[in-house]
Amino acid sequence: MDCVSCAGNDRFDTLPPRERVAADAEWRVAHALDSALPGWLVLLPRRHVESIAELTDAEAASLGVWQVRLSRALREVTGCPKTYVVQFAESERFHHVHFHVVPRAADPPGDRRGVGVFGYLGAPAEQQVSERRRDELAGALAAHLRAGE
Repeated sequence: MDCVSCAGNDRFDTLPPRERVAADAEWRVAHALDSALPGWLVLLPRRHVESIAELTDAEAASLGVWQVRLSRALREVTGCPKTYVVQFAESERFHHVHFHVVPRAADPPGDRRGVGVFGYLGAPAEQQVSERRRDELAGALAAHLRAGE
């Protein structure tokens, strides 16, 4: 199977901070790989799941808690007044269920509101948030999440 999420989960202990912002037995949080928007997070199960209906009761029970905790952390770290939470799992090599937790600026450009926010994803390399910046954000988010536990 060629699943990017599972490949990351399989090497969890060696992942850089940007790919393991936070985790528990059911979920891992990573900064999006090719986003031009700092703080774009991805929440993914630690096992391969292709449909929300396949989540275990434990995964389902903690899903909402993770989404709220990540939204609060993004508000504190990025200053965004709210977040978008979206799930599709349709892209090539990304059929693994994952939830985008996206910081929404106070006044985003009109073409970046709602589903238009996906214009920040799949950005050309020169527009992507650098690995260094993603690692910095991961550290700040992780610290906020730990403080809130």
